[in-house]
Amino acid sequence: PARFSIGLLNEADWQASYIAFNTEAGYRECPQLYKTFEVADTNSPILLHVNSLGYHEVYLNGQKVGKGVLVPAVSQFDKRSLINTYDITSLIKKGKNDLIIWLGSGWHTTGLPGVVNDGPVVRAQLEKVKNNQREIILTTDSTWLGQKSSYTRQGDWRPHRFGGEIMNGSLAKEDLCIENNQTKKWEPVSEISIPLHEVSPQMVEPNIIADTIHPVSIIALAPDTFLVDMGKNLTGWVEIHFPKLEKSQSVKMEYCDHLIDGQEFYDMNQYDLYLASGTLPEIFVNKFNYHGFRYIRITGLKEMPVADSIKAFLIHTDYKPASGFECSDPDMNRIHDMIWYTLQCLSLGGDLVDCPHLERLGYGGDGNASTLTAQTMFNLSPLYNNWLQAWADVIRDDGGMPHTAPNPYPAGGGPYWCGFIITATWNTFLNYGDTLLLQKYYPVMQKWLGYVDKYTVNGLLKRWPDTDYRNWYLGDWATPTGIDQTAETSVDLVNNSFVVVCLDNMQKIAHVLGKKEDETLYATKKEQLRKTIHETFFNESNNTYGTGTQIDLAFPMIAGVVPKDRLKDVEKSFYKETEINRRGHFACGLVGIPVVTEWAIKNQAVDLMYSMLKKRDYPGYLYMIDNGATTTWEHWDGARSHIHNCYNGIGSWFYQAIGGIRPVEDVPAYRKICIQPQIPKEIRWAKTFKETPWGKLSVNWVLKNDQTMEIDLEIPVGMEVEVILPIGANQFTLKGKKHQLKKGESQTIKLKSGKYKISYKNPL
Repeated sequence: PARFSIGLLNEADWQASYIAFNTEAGYRECPQLYKTFEVADTNSPILLHVNSLGYHEVYLNGQKVGKGVLVPAVSQFDKRSLINTYDITSLIKKGKNDLIIWLGSGWHTTGLPGVVNDGPVVRAQLEKVKNNQREIILTTDSTWLGQKSSYTRQGDWRPHRFGGEIMNGSLAKEDLCIENNQTKKWEPVSEISIPLHEVSPQMVEPNIIADTIHPVSIIALAPDTFLVDMGKNLTGWVEIHFPKLEKSQSVKMEYCDHLIDGQEFYDMNQYDLYLASGTLPEIFVNKFNYHGFRYIRITGLKEMPVADSIKAFLIHTDYKPASGFECSDPDMNRIHDMIWYTLQCLSLGGDLVDCPHLERLGYGGDGNASTLTAQTMFNLSPLYNNWLQAWADVIRDDGGMPHTAPNPYPAGGGPYWCGFIITATWNTFLNYGDTLLLQKYYPVMQKWLGYVDKYTVNGLLKRWPDTDYRNWYLGDWATPTGIDQTAETSVDLVNNSFVVVCLDNMQKIAHVLGKKEDETLYATKKEQLRKTIHETFFNESNNTYGTGTQIDLAFPMIAGVVPKDRLKDVEKSFYKETEINRRGHFACGLVGIPVVTEWAIKNQAVDLMYSMLKKRDYPGYLYMIDNGATTTWEHWDGARSHIHNCYNGIGSWFYQAIGGIRPVEDVPAYRKICIQPQIPKEIRWAKTFKETPWGKLSVNWVLKNDQTMEIDLEIPVGMEVEVILPIGANQFTLKGKKHQLKKGESQTIKLKSGKYKISYKNPL
């Protein structure tokens, strides 16, 4: 029979206390907390609610509960912690049951916001649901017992210092063992007082082991040191089965995502340590920390490990794929697939981070750069709900917004980072149609725009001060010409163009919410700012804006700053800047890539984008791939991180341009779609699909040698589609029937659900 239940929604629902097992190891300890309980009736649903500050795993009668790992998702601990609810009905037995909650600190590390205990903390409540009534079976309190486990964490969870884990093989055999023995025994726990904060159910899928990856090579670096190549980067864990080791023998594993100059191990301060028990099996596997890596350097073995003894686990939030793309050009497929896989490596924890190893922060700029791509490729509605909740939690009383959410410490960025609360909320609404999201965060968006007004001088946003939660004031970031974009003119132009986008989003949000006065207000402010930007930054002599770079030209165009009578001239300037000054390469960074991508899609600059993507020399995507990239880099030249969220904004181009799938903004959640493939001269076919709230939309096209274009469409029930024929295609065939367009007749074919084959001569 079908049934559903809800978690604990109010503090009054809790009777459990927060408990901890504190030791001299503090936050490095990964303790196990234990309680025995009895159940007489197992016929009713039994739910376990766990609210842990730090990671947890639950074991009932020796069996792990749920497939989640590194649970819960991220939150801002001084404002919110999350509840995970487990249905353990099938695991409960009549009579005595043993419950263990295994803890690891994670972001609940001493010195970070909201952390008052030097170690992980948990409260849990076990309930039976019968006749719509809750009966409490068990709660955490001072009667629980705790013990050390075989794991202790390394690293203090700060940038570049995430460390890893030490696993003591001699203690591993006692993990989850409830019987006291001579070497270790269960000891009393302590009840902990935690400051009042919001406690809410986790509304995003848990992290899961999504894939298992095996080594492609192992080489000896020294008699006791070996380098393992996993063949591609990943975010997650490693499992190693060691040969016979001497008791207390130490084996060290270090991790990096690339080799310097293809040879030298890049020290990223990611490491694990295994202390041998002296008896087989000797197995190391991560538990409450993780790494971003391709290479493992193993030190302390007397013989080379065999490939079958090593495997790695890719871990990310348990979302589902929502798209597919393939075309006749293998290079385009490689770039698309690299971006797809990179996003999987960046989505552990219920948000998207900049990188999984050096900082692990949910930067708003990186998020803005990739939101359209990520939400096209995957079903990320729950993930963005969780992440936006964190953004709402971190706004300051004066409206100031940090550059990351959660916000454990100050990080660099600029307005493009802070305004994520507006743009990501709007884009999530467009993709999934959740009006409640707009209602919930509308006051937060207004509050931040009020903060923007405080630093607006003569109609333009100017630099605001660094704070204890935020630093830097960037325009673009990670461009080929340098790590930081320091030209004040460009910074001001980029940031004010972004404010136009925010005001445009707010105007539309106010319209959806029926707030007519606000809609008029934001529309007026938007037009005023557009005019001021043009008057301030337009260079009459050469038809450019700002410094004349790609982003300084593209951003005013997509923000509606450029007057209609100047558009063609500014477009020509963009082509000149790209094709001549930049030799046909991308010359922008994190902010510029999605901006240029959006401009190219809207203006059907498909041949220009295609030629930029096809460049194999620096800077470019194929330059990364030809130099061994399996995930996108932090910088075009390969400096620092090789698993990063800087350049993934290009991903939407494959779907909206080549695939031709363009959602109509006025009708959210893919209810209405325009199909208009943009065909680079060298591409002969493409297969694209998109999973939508209405079902699967498929667009497959082939361009034959005689320039006949054939499109196979499959449209789900509830969706409206308009196929836009290119100008000059005056005749088409639909389901075998020929149609002749009269002069001046619309080039649009309107279709509802079903399967269709359309063909026409593609005009040259």
